Amino acid sequence: MSAVEIDRSRDGVAVVTLNRPEHLNAMNADLIAGLHDAFATLRHDRSCRVIVLTGAGRAFCAGLDLREGASPPEARGVGRAQAGLAVQQSIAALVPTMRSMRQPIVAAVNGAASGGGLALALASDIRVSSPSARFNVAFVRVGLSGCDIGVSWLLPRLIGASRAYQLMLTGRFVGANEAERIGLVTTVADDAMAAALEQADLILANSPFGVQMTKEVMWSQLEVGSLHAGIDLENRTQLLTAQTEDLAEAMRAFLEKRPPEFHDR
Repeated sequence: MSAVEIDRSRDGVAVVTLNRPEHLNAMNADLIAGLHDAFATLRHDRSCRVIVLTGAGRAFCAGLDLREGASPPEARGVGRAQAGLAVQQSIAALVPTMRSMRQPIVAAVNGAASGGGLALALASDIRVSSPSARFNVAFVRVGLSGCDIGVSWLLPRLIGASRAYQLMLTGRFVGANEAERIGLVTTVADDAMAAALEQADLILANSPFGVQMTKEVMWSQLEVGSLHAGIDLENRTQLLTAQTEDLAEAMRAFLEKRPPEFHDR
């Protein structure tokens, strides 16, 4: 079986599943390469408008596979520092890859999301979870820095600096109810996948280009230095989306009281 599987049985949605359930979907070289391949496959697939990311079995992703490691081919036959950097870059590159995807990514967190698993959840655009979900910054608990794979940039922006710093310094686990209370997840549901697909359906009701531009700008706004610059970015984006045929279709559908039929044009 592949370490990462893609299910395209639902129109407009690709379900990407981390598929090492016997290892709690811990990250080894095959899983990391599989994720890179999955995102590369879906990036330019215009029939895929939403990605749902989940884990097989009873975990989302338990982080790095500490027994097997995650050395990519380019880490072989080089020095220790060079090999370590190759591993670090192969994992960390997943976060900007997810951020730059045209499609929104909904994480259906069905169990433990630790270390690298937490990073994958944070890099998603929406997070829903099952009651059994648990999140933690695992790196600091194994002798490393708590700042890794984009977590120290993403976590403070999603839940606030004060809470994020406490989680990064202690490595303590956050259960599903607390995660919802502090805004780490938006929904806790008995069936996390069903909840994620509900979010996907809400996204699919909007125009493809409008959703794409919303994702691009909302993430860029986290890095924009002023309100004025942020509004300038919004203004130019609205001019782009106003040129689409889908805008006219959305307006007609609203006036005619029917669902719009978008064609991404």
